[in-house]
Amino acid sequence: MTNKPTNASSHSKDTQVYGIHAVNAVIQDDPGRVRAIYLQRGRGDRRLQAVIDAARKAHIRVEVVDKRRLDRLTGGSHQGVAADCHELPLADEKAFEARFFELREPRLLLVLDGVTDPRNLGACLRSAEAAGVQAVLLPKRRSAPLNAAALKAAAGAADALFLVQVSNLARRLAWLRDQGVWVIGAAGAAETLWLEADFAGDAALVVGSEGKGLRALTAKTCDQLVRIPMSGAVASLNVSVATGILLFEAQRQRGLASD
Repeated sequence: MTNKPTNASSHSKDTQVYGIHAVNAVIQDDPGRVRAIYLQRGRGDRRLQAVIDAARKAHIRVEVVDKRRLDRLTGGSHQGVAADCHELPLADEKAFEARFFELREPRLLLVLDGVTDPRNLGACLRSAEAAGVQAVLLPKRRSAPLNAAALKAAAGAADALFLVQVSNLARRLAWLRDQGVWVIGAAGAAETLWLEADFAGDAALVVGSEGKGLRALTAKTCDQLVRIPMSGAVASLNVSVATGILLFEAQRQRGLASD
């Protein structure tokens, strides 16, 4: 079961969604966002035909274009298809507070503190959706945009998640703690290993930026800091890889329950 966002902001900007999985996901989950579908001339396989069929069923305009035009729209790596979409809106904090108490228990949230690479953002969202995260909190500042690269990396996950824009991350984490949510931060210098993290109850995983990790105030606001030990020469994992490991540890502790 996914938690399709009830977002407060309006469709005001445009963005490109490209790649078969990402385009198919936006057609299925939010066809109203899609203005048009562009298909590469000469490309024909069953996966692309499924996208065409879904678009026509949703009464979305489908246009066949040459590869050069698709390359210009997407920067390449489009798998022969792109969608011209309204920008994916984010929920505001008032909407989040109203929705929070409706989330199934135990709640699992992901908080991204300064992930600035769009592809890492998209990969984190993909892991979050796969692990059953019910809401993802993104800071208003110091965060990668939900642009075409992020949406491609998310492979459709962004449209299925409840995404929330937060103006003051430390204050929001304190609010979560007041609601009984155990806030767990990922920090390379932490003494506690990731397998000792307590994800059994309501929990929020907080991960930091690609280079500096969690900001000092964010780390101070967490209930628990954990680390994933490194055995090789590399000092740390990519933020999206670490996020996936920690989220699926949460699933392991919860018995890999799904609905």
